[in-house]
Amino acid sequence: MLDYHFGYGRYPANRRGKRLRPQLVLRVAADLGADAARALDAAAAVEILHNYSLVHDDIEDRDELRHGRPTLWAQFGVAQALNAGDAMCAISFLTLARAHAELASQSVLHMIVALHRAHRVMCDGQAADLRFEGEPLVGLAEYEAMIAAKTAALFGAACELGAYCGGADGDAAAGYRELGAAFGMAFQIRDDVLGIWASADATGKTAANDIARRKWTFPVVWALGQEPGTARSAVASAYAGGGPIPADAAARVVAALEELGAREAARRAIAEHLGRIERYASGAVGDFLRESLA
Repeated sequence: MLDYHFGYGRYPANRRGKRLRPQLVLRVAADLGADAARALDAAAAVEILHNYSLVHDDIEDRDELRHGRPTLWAQFGVAQALNAGDAMCAISFLTLARAHAELASQSVLHMIVALHRAHRVMCDGQAADLRFEGEPLVGLAEYEAMIAAKTAALFGAACELGAYCGGADGDAAAGYRELGAAFGMAFQIRDDVLGIWASADATGKTAANDIARRKWTFPVVWALGQEPGTARSAVASAYAGGGPIPADAAARVVAALEELGAREAARRAIAEHLGRIERYASGAVGDFLRESLA
C-alpha cells in the first residue's frame, strides 16, 4: 500500500507531487553551508509525515482522487488506508532518528521536538477544518488560524529542520520556521484557488470539489466578509445549509465568487504572505519559495 501511495514498484504514478517540504529542508541546510548528506534523513522524514497526513485527509474528506488516480482508501478501503497512514507516521520518526549518524544528538532531539510539535498542531488545524464544514459562517481570522495550523506548521518545521541540519542555533532555526510558515500560508491560499478554478487535469482532483464539499476556503470566507449584495447572497445561501452543495448550486457559487473579485483578493493575500518572506530569506531560498507559487 505504501508503494501504491508513493507510486513505487509495480505501482508507477504519472505524477508524484513537487516534494516542496523536503526540498525546503535541503535548501535551507544548503543555505547554511551544509551538504545534502546532513539533511537527507530529515528531508525524508518530513515528506513521509506529510504523506501520512494526506492519507488521513483523503479519508476524512472522502477524496477519491490524488494525482489523477484513486486515493489509498478508495483503492484498498478505509481500514487498510488508516493502517498504512499510521505506518508512515511511525516510519517518519524512525527515519528522523537516524539523523544522529550525521548530526549531534542535541540537534536531532531539537528536530524530533520540532516535527512532533508541527504534527500535533496539524491535527488542531485538521479538526478546525472539519468542524468548519458544519458551521454557518467562518470569519477570516478563524480561517487564517486554521491554515496556520493545518498547512503552515509543517512548512515551518521543514525549514526549522533544515536550519538545524545546517548547524543553526535555536534563534536562527526559529527564524527559518517563520519563513516556512509564511510560505505555507501563501501556499494554502493558492491551493484554495486551485481547488475552485483549476481543472481536474491540473490538480488530479475533481474540479470545484471544495465548493461541492462546502469547504471554507479563502475565496469563500473573504466573499462572505463583503458588503451584502446579490453575489454575496448566492454564496451565503449555498453555504447556509449543512451537507454537500449540489453541482448546479456549486457552479453558481463559483460565478458569484468571480463577480465579487474573490480570486483577485486571494492573489493579494498570497502576495502579502510572500512579502513576509523578505524578512527571513533572500537569495536562493527566497527565490525558490517565490518561484514555487508562480
